[in-house]
Amino acid sequence: RFEHTASVLTNGIVLINGGSSSSSSDSAVTELYDSSTGVWTNTVNMINPRYYHTASVLTDGKVLVAGGQHMADYLASTELYDPSTESWTVTGTMSTARSYHTASILANGTVLITGGETIEPIETSELYDPSIGLWTKTGSMKDARYHHTASVLKNGKVLVVGGFYYDDVSTAELYDPSTGLWTYTNSMNDARHLHTASVLANGKVLVAGGSSNDVALNSAELYDPSTGLWIVTGSMNHARYSHTASVLANGKVLVVGGESDDDFLSSVESYDPLTESWT
Repeated sequence: RFEHTASVLTNGIVLINGGSSSSSSDSAVTELYDSSTGVWTNTVNMINPRYYHTASVLTDGKVLVAGGQHMADYLASTELYDPSTESWTVTGTMSTARSYHTASILANGTVLITGGETIEPIETSELYDPSIGLWTKTGSMKDARYHHTASVLKNGKVLVVGGFYYDDVSTAELYDPSTGLWTYTNSMNDARHLHTASVLANGKVLVAGGSSNDVALNSAELYDPSTGLWIVTGSMNHARYSHTASVLANGKVLVVGGESDDDFLSSVESYDPLTESWT
């Protein structure tokens, strides 16, 4: 499968759900991976097949799946997976159907959904409150976008960066949970979508790679929340987009795979915040 999600549960088990298969059909199939045994097991399928959705592990350990697509239809439906019962339940409907959006867990446990597309890019945002199982609208972004990133900063605000709106986007904006409003911060040096954004131990945000004007990027830049400024940092060894980035226990950032302009990538590289270099 591809276009699925992977979530690490509180017990260390990995939940894989949804996505598409080589037969071009979207899936409701859900599986569990136990890293202690290396064994995969099937669990109960989602209620609705979907891909390009989001999956968020809530503070109570349940997993919120939101939006995505089923065949050619954009979805507003959402559902919860309960690891203790291995069951799915419907948990309200978003006000706007969307895919290619982002989902961020705020300090108070609510989930912020931003942007995405429903045929056209959208700027709306909404909040899910796990304590009551309800969705409410919150402030809309300044710019409609999809294929963007959303990072929860150490000050509790959410930084949304880049994406696509009929062209690659360089703008960045901040969501303040205390007011429900969005404000522009400084734009990136390079417009990009399908990039990654990683919050480092020092609170800065590393944005790496992506695609701009249909060309894969190897550039990377750092956002400093204390100044609102972007600084160019060391470039990756390989230009890539649709890759993954993980912050390791030692503070380094591991970037894996993705695509270049002409091939899929198996290469892996690591960013060291102390030297601002890639190996």
